Amino acid sequence: MSRGPIDVETTGSGVPRLVALHGIQGTCAAWRPVANLLAGEISVVLPNLRGRGRAPRGHGAAEHGLADYAQDLHRVLQDKVAGQPFFLAGWSMGVSVVLEYLQRADAQKPVGLILLSGSPWLAGTRWFSGDGEELLAQIAARERRLGLQEAADHAAVAWTWTAIRDTDQRAALPTIDLPTQILHGRADADSPWAHAEMLAAGIAGARFVGIEGAGHSLLTQHTGLVAQQMRRFIESLTS
Repeated sequence: MSRGPIDVETTGSGVPRLVALHGIQGTCAAWRPVANLLAGEISVVLPNLRGRGRAPRGHGAAEHGLADYAQDLHRVLQDKVAGQPFFLAGWSMGVSVVLEYLQRADAQKPVGLILLSGSPWLAGTRWFSGDGEELLAQIAARERRLGLQEAADHAAVAWTWTAIRDTDQRAALPTIDLPTQILHGRADADSPWAHAEMLAAGIAGARFVGIEGAGHSLLTQHTGLVAQQMRRFIESLTS
């Protein structure tokens, strides 16, 4: 795939920096409500990964795997962070991309991680099933259910799911030696509560915050609480 230009939104002008990744069907727009609440004191970098927004689009499942998205993140960090301290956050599939990125030998290590609504074992989730037209129909239905105002190209989502649906990152968790905050809804049907417990158990010292009654859409349905928890975590490591 041609490298092409990166597609990134930035908001805020404070320090530290926060780089935040969207999910499999979202775009950087998924993070805007939280970013707007943090922008007074934090500079927030919101990239669109390939197949989203104006980012370059691959040509099939072979160009939409976690390693490809980790490469997209690497380019963003080279351009927007350039060796400066930063925090790295991921929501839903963004968590999987963060975990993949941290396994790279050239990864820029963040000051801390913030993992929302994610799973270290995508093979154990039920985001979609089937292939072809059936998969595309499920993608459209899930987009409506999650209330995504800006959504990814359906073909790119299908290619992504085909590439990542058998992923198991549980063995990589003990290698992560970074301050980590995990935010997860107790009623999350997409990334079940047990998967958040796997993350918390696998990453030593992780700070685990469960949100009662919350489902998968933490960023839009519990925006204020998420921003508050993230702010506290970031301040605890920078004050």
